[in-house]
Amino acid sequence: MKRIKLTVAYDGTNYCGWQIQKNGITVEEVLNKTLSRFFGEEIVVIGASRTDSGVHAMGNVAVFDANVTMPPEKISYAINNLLPADIRIQKSEEVAADFHPRYCDTAKTYEYRIYNAQFPDPMVRLYSHFVYFHLDEAKMQQGADYLVGEHDFKSFCTPRPDVENTVRTIYGIAVIREGNMLRIRIRGNGFLYNMVRIIVGTLLKVGMGMIPPEQVGVILEAKDRTKAGHKAAACGLTLMEIEYL
Repeated sequence: MKRIKLTVAYDGTNYCGWQIQKNGITVEEVLNKTLSRFFGEEIVVIGASRTDSGVHAMGNVAVFDANVTMPPEKISYAINNLLPADIRIQKSEEVAADFHPRYCDTAKTYEYRIYNAQFPDPMVRLYSHFVYFHLDEAKMQQGADYLVGEHDFKSFCTPRPDVENTVRTIYGIAVIREGNMLRIRIRGNGFLYNMVRIIVGTLLKVGMGMIPPEQVGVILEAKDRTKAGHKAAACGLTLMEIEYL
């Protein structure tokens, strides 16, 4: 029996998120069925990040245990031939039997893309959020800077009864404009439910001039979800990388 780690990329458009649920097909479900068929035994993957419905990933991580005889690095090639085109294994490797993708020290990087123009671009509609109001990226960066460091992010998450500790550390936030595309890249030690999308929704208010950049700091200190902005659309969010420290 070996434990295999997979680095997984997927287009989340047609999935109800990562985690198996009753209301629709998920990435985890597809992986379980594909791996079980390939190995001829029931396989249940353990994922590192339970991305929401419609959210994409370039580098989510999952592990599974199986009686593997082929070289672990070759599993990705074999499984990719069986997966749908919107899910691809980027790397497969053997890890220690006690390795758990959620219980290790990590740094996660998310990127949120905003297409900021007069009219939408149909070629990027599935992977970005469209905003026709002009956005001031310099002010958005000023607002984002208030969130860097270790803070209680209670204002920037959807409450969940199973989560008591809302303190997280953000290592850095960069707001980058490339023509009409605005990219907000956030790297931290972990993220609360909807945290990135609520941060983005708040920064959009800054970018449109609805609130000043320093108001982000006030919202952070309030520890009150009602003070922050709306939850930005899922389609703009991509989990870029999970680093194991």
